[in-house]
Order: sequence, then C-alpha cells, then structure tokens
Amino acid sequence: MSNIRQKLDISAYLVLGPENTLGRDVGEIVKVAVKSGFTCVQVRSKVASAKEMISLCRDCAKVISELGKQDRVALLVDDRLDVVLAAREEGIKVDGIHVGQSDIPVSVCRKFLGEDSIVGLSAPASRLIEYVKNTDVSDIDYFGAGPLHETQTKPDCGMDENGVVITRTFEELSELAKISPIPVVVGGGVKVRDLASLKKTGVDGFFVVSAVASAEDPQKASSELVSTWNQA
Repeated sequence: MSNIRQKLDISAYLVLGPENTLGRDVGEIVKVAVKSGFTCVQVRSKVASAKEMISLCRDCAKVISELGKQDRVALLVDDRLDVVLAAREEGIKVDGIHVGQSDIPVSVCRKFLGEDSIVGLSAPASRLIEYVKNTDVSDIDYFGAGPLHETQTKPDCGMDENGVVITRTFEELSELAKISPIPVVVGGGVKVRDLASLKKTGVDGFFVVSAVASAEDPQKASSELVSTWNQA
C-alpha cells in the first residue's frame, strides 16, 4: 500500500453516511465528488450497523479505485475502529480513522492501525486555541475544527458546557492555522460563499456534509466548491 499518510490532502473533504444522501447511493455521491476534485472522504453514520458501514467502505473504496485515485484520495471512517479493522480484514482499502474528543484515544487508533494510517482528531469547541497549542500531536495527522455556522447535520456540534453552540470566527481560525503544528480542516455549515474567507485564514481545507450529499445536484455542488476553493 503506497503511504497515503505522507500525501494526505484535506483541502476538499467530504463526510457522509446514508442518512445524508436523501436516499441516494453513498457510492454514487462519492464518485461525483471525487471526480470533481474532492481529496478526502470520510464515512460517518450514526444509523448504519457495523456490517452496513463495512459495506459502505467497500463501495467507496471501489469507486475511488475505479477513478484511479486510491493513492491520492484518502478514505477514512468516523469513530469506528472496529469497522476500519474489519474492513481491512476483508481486503478493503480504508486509509484511517477520524475520532472526536469522546471517542477511542488517538494513541489506541495509532497502535491498532499502524504508522501508514491516517488519524484525524476533532479539536474541542471550547478552549480550541489553547488545546491545539498544548496537545501532543505525534499520533495525529490533522485537526478538524468547527462549526463555522450552526448546522442541522450535527445540531450539538461545538456546544459549550451550557449548551450554547460556539461557532468559529475567521479571526480565530487564522490564529488556529498559525499555531497548529499539523494541518487543519474546517467545516460545519460551510457554503461556497464562505470559501474565499476561509482560505484566507490559512487553514488547509474545508469539510462538508449536506452541501454535497444533500445537494439537488451533487456533481454541480462538488465542482463549484472545489473550483471556488482552488481559485480563492
């Protein structure tokens, strides 16, 4: 397996599961997104069983491989170390995992997945800057940060201890990009109109769920996001 970890590109990052696609095939949405220039795909579902998740990984890996991008477009799974290991056991090329603050520790993910795998971590919404400054990043390849806006996809995303949603300002993200020792990808309700300002902050990429997976025309939406980011 070529070491995709060293070529990790999180500039255009798609997160999706069956609950986000308006009943359309996850593999088909991934296909149009990767064709349009998306550089990273994360399978995330709170409703799919482990078996279904493995099957989704198989579909996504197949699509990425058919497009000849298996060495450039990383396929990650949200939160489910068991799914990554089981999928690999079945010969499916899953490149790594993304975990949140309350998921399996990154050191455990690294131990089980090995040095060639990608491990991403969601930075906490509160004390974001302080956390990124002081965290040992030896086992982590990138930070996910957000939300930029409140979002229906993850209504509890980025809440403080009082249940108030903390959204990120562009000033804060500029500081984050400056101090983070590893790449940063930002999402949470990101739209095309946000991308120029987001790119100016110096972060490494954007992630979207519904902007592509729930779009009326996922191909058009993907192309517009990627070209806007690349031209910004």
